[in-house]
Amino acid sequence: MWRNVLALHQVSQRAISTASRRQYANRVSENQKLFQEDNGLPVHLKGGAKDSLLYRATAGLTVFGTMYALYYLLVSSMPKKPN
Repeated sequence: MWRNVLALHQVSQRAISTASRRQYANRVSENQKLFQEDNGLPVHLKGGAKDSLLYRATAGLTVFGTMYALYYLLVSSMPKKPN
């Protein structure tokens, strides 16, 4: 039983550790230069191909969801035919 308690104690200490495992370089100034550059692109597309893909996927899902909701609103507003 004590072995299980000690194992749980070790796992709980590891999970709550405040030490970071990786040190990332501070790239805020690089991103500021990229997003403040006046190149005619809107802010939500200045990140490159990934941002463009995410924007198009979101817009497509929004249009599809709106059409789907309108279709089911139309279907549910029609009276059912008696058999």
